[in-house]
Amino acid sequence: MDESYNNLPTSHLLGSVPAVVNEEKSIATYEVPEANLQIFPPNNGARGGQGYQTPGSPAGDGPQQSASNWKGVFSISSYTQYFNVDTDVVLNRLISSLHPIGGDFFSKIDANPDLYGLIWTSTTLIFVIAALGNCATYLTKKQSSSSTTWSFDVGYLNLAACSIYGYALVVPVAFYFLLQYLGSNASLVRFWCLWGYSLFIFILSSVLLIIPVEFLRWLIIVLAGGASACFVALNLRTYIQGNDITLVIVASFVLQMGLALFIKICFFP
Repeated sequence: MDESYNNLPTSHLLGSVPAVVNEEKSIATYEVPEANLQIFPPNNGARGGQGYQTPGSPAGDGPQQSASNWKGVFSISSYTQYFNVDTDVVLNRLISSLHPIGGDFFSKIDANPDLYGLIWTSTTLIFVIAALGNCATYLTKKQSSSSTTWSFDVGYLNLAACSIYGYALVVPVAFYFLLQYLGSNASLVRFWCLWGYSLFIFILSSVLLIIPVEFLRWLIIVLAGGASACFVALNLRTYIQGNDITLVIVASFVLQMGLALFIKICFFP
């Protein structure tokens, strides 16, 4: 019975499928078009992204790059280059600040301006005038009357910190923006370096200001202030040559002399 069923013809039936497929018949092949791969998921436009990006597109453009620049401003590593100085370099620049006639300070710091001198001289001057100012007032009172009571004035330190740090930071910034407004080339870091080292002579003169002789104190502070003012003014003149900035040079000289008089009146009265 099974063999009789197997021998029945089935090719005439509707819907019948041939049992054997012709192997000689070529099978059609279809080429799949090259896919354009894209990064997924896309960045949300509301969050500052750039949408879909192909693998070849550069990353980090637009707002992300500007954000990294702002991070550099507030990063400590961005300022390490301005402290890359050794003892010999700092001593050489300190000695140069005591020779105001040369006017070549910017040529010496052109390759490597530093902020170490600004911080070191300002901080040292603050503690020196605060301590020696109290010593000067003590000697003055003891000279006038040996029975006069005296106490250490801690307020000298607060006054010195606010005035010296404020002067050393704000004045160079003011001259920087002024020269930028006048169309002259200026460098804020070089200005900070210049004004920072210009304070060194006041550290040395403060040691002599403890002498309880008023005429000698005035002579010392006028000489120190004049030397420091000439150092700043002459170097500014050589740095911004070719421009009519006489008023700027005079202003720098007057401000430096004003600082000298301030130190004398407030700390060595």
